Amino acid sequence: MKSKVDIFVIQKVKEKRKELGISQRGMAEILGCSPSFIGQIESDKFDMKYSVHQLYVIAQEFECSPADFFPPLDTEL
Repeated sequence: MKSKVDIFVIQKVKEKRKELGISQRGMAEILGCSPSFIGQIESDKFDMKYSVHQLYVIAQEFECSPADFFPPLDTEL
């Protein structure tokens, strides 16, 4: 089951992905995985989530910090 932090991170990555005009297929190319894997991560129906390594690769590609995807420590989730 995805935790509230997992859901927050996935939503932040998805928002940034869309802001940059990157499709799920494009995200899959960045991570070297299938587009269906990205769909499963972004879906509430599956327990899939990004690994720390994948978040690092995404941050490099998006030219931001991996910390940009995480909630502030004082956030109640």
